[in-house]
Amino acid sequence: MSLTAQAPKTARRVVFPFTAIVGQAEMKLALLLNVIDPKIGGVMIMGDRGTGKSTTIRALADLLPEIEVVADDPFNSDPNEPDWMNSNGEVQSDSTVKKKVPMVDLPLGATEDRVCGTIDIEKALAEGVKAFEPGLLAKANRGILYVDEVNLLDDHLVDVLLDSAASGWNTVEREGISIRHPARFVLVGSGNPEEGELRPQLLDRFGMHAEIRTVKEPALRVKIVEERAAFDKNPLDYIKEHQEVQETLQQQIVTAQAQLPQVEMDYDMRVNISEICSELDVDGLRGDIVTNRAAKALAAFEGRTEVTVDDIRRVITLCLRHRLRKDPLESIDSGYKVQKAFGRVFGVETEPEADAAMAVSGSR
Repeated sequence: MSLTAQAPKTARRVVFPFTAIVGQAEMKLALLLNVIDPKIGGVMIMGDRGTGKSTTIRALADLLPEIEVVADDPFNSDPNEPDWMNSNGEVQSDSTVKKKVPMVDLPLGATEDRVCGTIDIEKALAEGVKAFEPGLLAKANRGILYVDEVNLLDDHLVDVLLDSAASGWNTVEREGISIRHPARFVLVGSGNPEEGELRPQLLDRFGMHAEIRTVKEPALRVKIVEERAAFDKNPLDYIKEHQEVQETLQQQIVTAQAQLPQVEMDYDMRVNISEICSELDVDGLRGDIVTNRAAKALAAFEGRTEVTVDDIRRVITLCLRHRLRKDPLESIDSGYKVQKAFGRVFGVETEPEADAAMAVSGSR
């Protein structure tokens, strides 16, 4: 039997509500789908400075429901996982606590030891124990790992992050001693394309790629400024004002996570997705897999158990645009090429501009 303890009270920073973020529907949709199905493989968000990337990601982490973890466990372990249960299926840990989903920021100057963790070799040799100091990957387990300016991060470090995100495990080896721990997290990277692109080999390993631009419409810009000013003036009242719609979206996410395994996709639709990937000359099968997963996650998010053609239309650009081979002399937008291929294969008219606009319930 496990006893549920209360997490220690700490002063928590107030965060701008996710549902109050104006515009940027494509980015919000990509983030929500990855939370519903972390196996999609994370999100790369490329766009101009000052477009709300960091604000949106922190708002999402704050929106998510609390998770139950094993008390005093540095890896935020789920007490219902087999490792924490005895032969009778009971939790062996003495106590559990509820805590917010971890949101870990990876600083640009972080070393590999800071990210992966370190082993105290002297203690290991002297006392015969595996003295492990957890890194950022351990702290991000079951949460969100956010890397701002990921395109400026050392390629080797990006590779380590992507390997852990894909496998769900992190392995640290020093002087013949090996430590392995769970590292299941949603990897979110952001950057400004003016400061350099991520190498194609690494970019391809992100499940989805959202492109965001500075809002041009004056009325919408004024709306964004007013919302931010209202929050800064009185954060607690502003959060309270949005509490109901936040709770509604939170419940929608929880329901979608539970319903995801029941979502089905017609065989012909799966064939058409692969035909689009083949027509666009997408390397490997990641594009096919991610598009299938994202379409199912969107159906679950909207409370359905059958994927529709429109679900695929709304996610396929996010899943494929960064996997296309780039011709430096070509001026056609990659998202437009994906939508054109989708229209030809599925025999429907496409409206690329409206793909994500109606996708995020509860956001404005």
